[in-house]
Amino acid sequence: MSKPKESCREIMISRGSGAEVADSSISKAFKFTKGKPTKIIHPPIESHWLLPPQETKTSSSSSTSGIKSTLAFAPLMIRDSLKKLGRSKSMQTVLEGAHDTKDEKLIDCFREFLFVEGILPGKNTDYHTLLRFLRMRDFDLPKAKEMFVNYLKWREDYRVDAIPQEFKFEEFAEVKKCYPHGYHGLDRHGRPIYIERIGMLDLDALLQSTTIDRYVRYHVSEKEKTLKLRFPACSIAAKRHIASITSILDVKGVGMSNFSKPARYLFMEIQKIDSNYYPETLHKLFIVNAGSGFRMLWKALRAFLDARTLAKIQVLGSNYVSNLLEIIDPSNLPTFLGGNCTCSDYGGCLFSDKGPWNDPETVEIIEAVSATEDVFDNGEICDEAQLNGQNGGVRDRTGGKLERQKIQALKAALEDTNKKVQALETALEDTKRMLKELAQHLAALKI
Repeated sequence: MSKPKESCREIMISRGSGAEVADSSISKAFKFTKGKPTKIIHPPIESHWLLPPQETKTSSSSSTSGIKSTLAFAPLMIRDSLKKLGRSKSMQTVLEGAHDTKDEKLIDCFREFLFVEGILPGKNTDYHTLLRFLRMRDFDLPKAKEMFVNYLKWREDYRVDAIPQEFKFEEFAEVKKCYPHGYHGLDRHGRPIYIERIGMLDLDALLQSTTIDRYVRYHVSEKEKTLKLRFPACSIAAKRHIASITSILDVKGVGMSNFSKPARYLFMEIQKIDSNYYPETLHKLFIVNAGSGFRMLWKALRAFLDARTLAKIQVLGSNYVSNLLEIIDPSNLPTFLGGNCTCSDYGGCLFSDKGPWNDPETVEIIEAVSATEDVFDNGEICDEAQLNGQNGGVRDRTGGKLERQKIQALKAALEDTNKKVQALETALEDTKRMLKELAQHLAALKI
């Protein structure tokens, strides 16, 4: 079966109420629609970062230097792996992808917007994270800022960064038995596949094995693992940037009776987290085995989903296999969904967590890149002399870049403040003039 082409449309951005792009060149780079704001369905998020065609000629000396710089920090086995990829493209390019010029301008503007609010550059203000929030709010800066600020506050309050150290989901095996779900393989584009057999959910057994709060925390830990491990591993395997998942929801036997109060609460909590804090990470959701009972339930569930998410969902009955095989190879599809994979060695496909993120060499590459991420200067790689200099050299260079970004953002904020002060001074002079004229008029009346 031939691999389907990834269709890509020009992004259309509606002008949100009160939202204006500061840079006029940015405004010209995009089309706007007049009238009532509408939800825009953007092309696949990876479309922004497709790598250029691979060249057969030998890499330039600068590219070689960049790879050598990375290798200076990696163990021997990891160096060999990086060298293989380095012959055609740098590891950073594979993981980062090619940034879109229009998006970069908007993201720079967004960073300045955030800086004025006291949000300094950090690990959660990287290019891809900010782009996801901008897309979710149709590039409306004030709305994206509000959403992003809430996201940062949630991470702090929920202690997301501490979950790997503080949270252990010991009931994992029992939960899997009463709620079959998990990641399994890749689609034809290289995206990870997530599957849930919600029709087999035993809610009573689930609540005996765990609590809703613990399950939600486990869900957050899986979302973080997908961002930090699964997406990078898929990017390395596909040799292009991967940033979204293909999901399959098997709802065989599901109806209104399944939508009890605890089920509703669990659904709403997970939906809120996915939509508000991990936007634009879903590529496509197939709901399969949808009978008449589920279709009645679906009418109620739709009310909890935003328009962009609904556009990514396809509800199918029992004749769904051909739709899945269009985007998923049979070897990556479990037999219970029409594929030929059983994962018998792991007790079933949904227990295997099958994917490149389990390959030891790939994991070591990701860990090596993560350990040396301070080397990368916003996509630029320090030369080998700087890397082999004094211990503080790399951090000083990275810190210098952040300081320059802060200064630039501060200058922009000060210029905006000066304009507002000048406008206030002008208004004050006008008020003084009007008061003077009024005083003269009152004096004339007394005479």
